[in-house]
Amino acid sequence: MSLTSRRTVLKLGVAAAAMLAMPRLVLAAAQSVHRHYAPQASDWRGFDLSTSVTPPDGGATSVWLPIPSVDTPWQRTLGTKWTGNASSAEVVTDPATGASMLHAKFDAAQTDRKVEVTTRVETRNRTIDWSKKSDVHEDPAVLKEALASSSMAPLDGIVGETAKRVTAGATTDVEKVRAIYTWIVASCFRNVDTPGCGSGDLKALLANAEPGGKCADLNGLFVGLARASGVPARDIYGVRVAASEFGYSQVGAGSPDVTTAQHCRAEAWLEGYGWVAMDPADVLKVMRKETEQWIRDPKDPLVAPVDAALFGNWEGNWVAYNMAHDVALPGAASATSVPFLMYPQGLAETSGRFDELDAKAFSYKITAAEA
Repeated sequence: MSLTSRRTVLKLGVAAAAMLAMPRLVLAAAQSVHRHYAPQASDWRGFDLSTSVTPPDGGATSVWLPIPSVDTPWQRTLGTKWTGNASSAEVVTDPATGASMLHAKFDAAQTDRKVEVTTRVETRNRTIDWSKKSDVHEDPAVLKEALASSSMAPLDGIVGETAKRVTAGATTDVEKVRAIYTWIVASCFRNVDTPGCGSGDLKALLANAEPGGKCADLNGLFVGLARASGVPARDIYGVRVAASEFGYSQVGAGSPDVTTAQHCRAEAWLEGYGWVAMDPADVLKVMRKETEQWIRDPKDPLVAPVDAALFGNWEGNWVAYNMAHDVALPGAASATSVPFLMYPQGLAETSGRFDELDAKAFSYKITAAEA
């Protein structure tokens, strides 16, 4: 081979190597950009949140469709209506938890079944100024409930032991929840193989050396560890309804079809601040899913703004259904309850419970329209 030929081969080899490295370089460059993420106080924005169901024919059937039933300084419900050919339908509330839902029934012989419920909701960004305290109060019964265990979140055993270890040295409630939030982001991960939003089973989650799950697991873990540390906290179950205004794909809805956009958030009661927003699960989602590469360091420039902001703030691009655990389904033929109500539920006389995570087989669709 001549000298000229060898030089040509070397040049081609260098060029090929550069082309192979380009995606990694582009990804690294994208991650090196300090993207802005800082929700600020905002005006109200309105959404029509609709859930439509066409349950399969065959046997008497009931469906329970979650309805936003949270009215707070950051969300308000303006009205609910339903249409369809259900033999009966009414808005019902689980008396033990306050969770609202449309309960629709279809007779055994009925065909071409359909029901749709639409709720008009307004939301706005939720923010906090840590430099300012105020004289805030809450009903003692509400705070007592926010310290209780649930079927999926017992506060003794491994949950209590983990809480004690994670908050060692913390003397105030703010220090405790900061320690818990930081530990979850540093020690847990978003498991992309977890079905739906996860089960919220904290004992099973903590049995793993590196706990992994999705929002009902990870934000549920925040709530469980806070309660076990004596800090009132609660899960809030809902659905994303709009894109993030800051360009992060993983912390917003990608389209008006939000059938699979369910998301659980959390909050803690802190003296001088009241109920404070928390969402370590979305920090872990950004770390795992915002780029093709799994980002392991929460100090990464792409992650750090989200990590900082979601300790106390969140965007109003999400609608809460309820804050309920162990929800009974009113009117069910037998005692039927679910650990949390964030998905449509169905029960057929002939085939039993529908799989709420299989929207196609269950035949439901959820949409959100901003107007």
